[in-house]
Amino acid sequence: MSKYIFAETFFLEEKVEGPGFLEIKDGIFGSFSENSPDAAAEIIDYTGYWIAPGLVDTHIHGFRNHDIMDNDFEGLNQISKGLLYCGVTSFLPTTLTSSTEELNHVVEMIGTNYKKVRGAKIKGIFLEGPFFTEKHKGAQNTKYFCDPSVDLLKVWQKLSNDSIKKIAIAPERNGAAEFIEYAVGEKIAVALAHSDATYEEAKQAVEKGASIFVHTFNGMSPLHHRVPGMAGAAMNLKDVFAEIICDGHHVHPAAANILMNARGRNQTVMVTDCMMAGGMPEGNYQLGEFPVEVKAGAARIEGGSLAGSILQLKEAVKNVVDWGIATPEEAIYMASTAPAKSIGLDGECGKIAEGHSADFIVLNPDLNLIATYLDGVCRYHLRKEGVR
Repeated sequence: MSKYIFAETFFLEEKVEGPGFLEIKDGIFGSFSENSPDAAAEIIDYTGYWIAPGLVDTHIHGFRNHDIMDNDFEGLNQISKGLLYCGVTSFLPTTLTSSTEELNHVVEMIGTNYKKVRGAKIKGIFLEGPFFTEKHKGAQNTKYFCDPSVDLLKVWQKLSNDSIKKIAIAPERNGAAEFIEYAVGEKIAVALAHSDATYEEAKQAVEKGASIFVHTFNGMSPLHHRVPGMAGAAMNLKDVFAEIICDGHHVHPAAANILMNARGRNQTVMVTDCMMAGGMPEGNYQLGEFPVEVKAGAARIEGGSLAGSILQLKEAVKNVVDWGIATPEEAIYMASTAPAKSIGLDGECGKIAEGHSADFIVLNPDLNLIATYLDGVCRYHLRKEGVR
């Protein structure tokens, strides 16, 4: 039996429509029509509201006092449920640089349990490290840094039940080219991060198949007019995606706008890089092995370096519109369809399209989250104050 969502505006695949009716049948999106369905049909009325795809966070380390590196299924489940408050319906649990043994355990835990979580859907694993270099280490532990290893990736992919969808490396490390070719051949998106690579080294990595720049401007060689660096590559190379953290701390709004203008909003991916303090009060937390202080809206390790964020993806959408650097349609795209495309999963999430799982969010015209739906079922509603 079909039911229908009525709303003022629908952010559909490649277009905005409305007012109208969106069909949902057995948890799957059906067709959109401006005409009323049969009088006997069930209609969920969101008059005055906007319907958008569920958001997709492809770079997130934790939430609500839980960290992916805790290697704890219940913590993973709580992150998954908490993300429904953020408008996120799909995500990639993201690891940190750590020992081989610890990463073995974490990817195995996720690969064994990812289908059991009760909130936002896990679409795979993002391995952020350990194949980085020291100069732009950020909050990654340098004692575990090493050259890219196909053998290690094979082990992690086997332990995770083939769940690894994205891995970040520094392209100047020995063996990077061969590693990239292998990973891409296994349908793993290769991202470039925590690197002092030259523009030419980044370009060579992209030519081998790397396709994502991680948290652009952060943890990479900067743009200089004579030495374009990784940041210049993120803005100038063709057919790649550039992540950006739009919390107002990691990147100035003007710099975010420059990236979006250069890269194109269809290839700019908004991520949170959120750590365990997301959704929690200010205070002291951990990011992997590092103590972190959260103060004035930012998470920092000793010495003042940023340590991920406490950003929620729904806030990033609202921020870029409030900053005047994106329209609502562009902002929603950068937080849903673009992330899904960057990891090759836009065939199953990140857009409202006939045949896709009915994962969507309800927003008011100020871009505040009202409700989150998974498979056509309301799992969070602001007025009812809670996740079900």
